Amino acid sequence: MDKTLAAIDIGSNSTNLLIVDQAGQTLQRIVRSTRLGANIGATGALSAESMQRTLECLREYESLIKQHNVSHRRTVATAACRAANNTGEFFAKVEKISGAAPELITGEIEGALSFVGATSSFDDRISTLVVDIGGASTELMVGTDTLDFAVSLPFGAVNLTESELHRDPPRPEELTNAISLVSDGVDDVAHNYPLIGEVERVVGVAGTIVTVAAVEVGQKTFDPAALHKLTLSRDAVEDVFRTLATEPLRDRVFNPGLPRDRADIIVGGCCVLVAVMRRLQISEIVVSQYNLLDGLISELRKKIS
Repeated sequence: MDKTLAAIDIGSNSTNLLIVDQAGQTLQRIVRSTRLGANIGATGALSAESMQRTLECLREYESLIKQHNVSHRRTVATAACRAANNTGEFFAKVEKISGAAPELITGEIEGALSFVGATSSFDDRISTLVVDIGGASTELMVGTDTLDFAVSLPFGAVNLTESELHRDPPRPEELTNAISLVSDGVDDVAHNYPLIGEVERVVGVAGTIVTVAAVEVGQKTFDPAALHKLTLSRDAVEDVFRTLATEPLRDRVFNPGLPRDRADIIVGGCCVLVAVMRRLQISEIVVSQYNLLDGLISELRKKIS
């Protein structure tokens, strides 16, 4: 029997699906903004509205999983569900849709899976730092053939926007504070894991970094696959940051390459990226469209082989 595999990542900003066939060819790859982690910093809980958005998305994914006769699947939940005090309630609702509750993974496991996914399309095995900026956390992972370490920082595009960027456009002091918060966290990582400053390559995954790349090239129709392995210089990242951070939302949405559902949080995501690149003196970052989902599929393959 053919083995069709599916992976679902229930993140703080988006809920994502990947379905591949026996040969590893992608049948479906969908990124859907669901904002499960909206306002969790203030309330400590997943809101009814954010849960409903996510559950509706999962119902759609369940239909696709059945349509493709998926034989094996894995569903994980990340930062928002790690932080919320009502995750059990949400998981029970998910279980009614899919027949199984999601797996709540730690930031370190999230990082390890993202590392596997992000590096899977590179033939050369050199020391690599993978930067994965999510909605409510950022994972920094270093390794070569195998992972040396993974660290999760509690800053992402959604929660940094909600906690620090209160004006439209953000005031300079708000941007400075946001960047400083992340930079302090990265400074601790650099102190505890000096290997992070010795890597030969830096790879960036997930929505913020892919979006910055799309804006940099002026992509008329957002297409993450077309940006795979694009190299972004730090100057280019800083230029996109300055442009987006100084525009009010009503103007920002018209930037080519910027999805409208990400326009209100992209500046927060840029603050994370800029802080990481500045603190670690990263001169360029290579974009990868492969991420946590691909790591999940890789682990599934090993499990069933």
